Amino acid sequence: MAGLIVLAAVVLLVIIVVAKSVLVVPQAQASVIERLGRFRTVAAPGLNFLVPFLDRVRAKIDLREQVVSFPPQPVITQDNLTVSIDTVVYFQVTDSRSAVYEISNYIVGVEQLTTTTLRNVVGGMSLEETLTSRDQINTQLRGVLDQETGRWGIRVARVELKAIDPPPSIKDSMEKQMRADREKRAMILNAEGARESAIKTAEGQKQSQILAAEGAKQASILDAEGERQSSILRAQGERASRYLQAQGQAKAIEKVFAAVKRGKPTPELLAYQYLQTLPQMAQGDANKVWVVPSDFNKSLEGFARMLGAPGEDGTFRYEPPKEEPPSGRPEDEEESVAGWFDTSSSPEVAEAVRAAEEVARKEVPSASPGLPGGPALSGPASREALGETGALGQPPAGGTPPA
Repeated sequence: MAGLIVLAAVVLLVIIVVAKSVLVVPQAQASVIERLGRFRTVAAPGLNFLVPFLDRVRAKIDLREQVVSFPPQPVITQDNLTVSIDTVVYFQVTDSRSAVYEISNYIVGVEQLTTTTLRNVVGGMSLEETLTSRDQINTQLRGVLDQETGRWGIRVARVELKAIDPPPSIKDSMEKQMRADREKRAMILNAEGARESAIKTAEGQKQSQILAAEGAKQASILDAEGERQSSILRAQGERASRYLQAQGQAKAIEKVFAAVKRGKPTPELLAYQYLQTLPQMAQGDANKVWVVPSDFNKSLEGFARMLGAPGEDGTFRYEPPKEEPPSGRPEDEEESVAGWFDTSSSPEVAEAVRAAEEVARKEVPSASPGLPGGPALSGPASREALGETGALGQPPAGGTPPA
């Protein structure tokens, strides 16, 4: 039994010695080794051998980049407003020995250094600058922390401001200001929209009125030209009609006078015809008294002596006139009036009617001609629209100007 106990104690001692002699360090970690209370070395990741009962592990250091979020810290800004700021620090241990022997707790040291540096940086800024200068604050914090923690064997990678909370009263004022600013922008946008709408509506009405005026102008011009041509043609027709009436009256008088002369009237017959005409001459409301002249018979006798010839019985009678050949048409007598009786349509008038119909069928452009925003009215189209081409302003061919 005693031998078994001794053997078990020896085996246990061997196991303890082996356990104290072998040290396995995981990847991305480091162990600080001390011998008899004094720094000996930093064990690298992997298998390491120690002297039993003389060497011991002082601290195990994580070499990966660490993220530490510190609780909100009250900071006073330059305009005496207290804000609560949450910070997040990204750091990495680069020297395990310095991290163990230069500072007792490097995480607490980083936290306190971050707080003091943050108060120094934010204390020189107003609240507005603090809220809009996160990148500047992060850069300054990182520069100060990296410089101060270098002797601790720590490298500060980044510093971020997670939250900046102003006082509730300031937050309420900021919300009201933001709401007022948004309402202001909304009112400005609504006013701009109403202004643009009014401008577009006015432009549309303007273009519509201009197009209507242009249409009315062209219609008036065409009506005036048509009325002018109609008046010219009507005047020419009336002139030809009066000329024909004058010719007819002249022929009628000539025929009547010739018939009277062929009848060889005597003074008694003329007196009888004159007496028959007197009642017709006396008709009318204004004729109250009619006086027959006393020398009536002498007048007829003188008329018969002047125009007649004495017959065998001594009585003066009219001699019948010589027969005259019938005259031709009035338009054949004078070349100047030959065109008055031409009833054929003028080619110029037909061309003018065709041009007016083309203008009437032409589509109205979307914008006013000759104005900003519309095509300029020029060329043959404008002259046709204004009645300046064709025969709208010219008299018919072969005719003469109106009398």
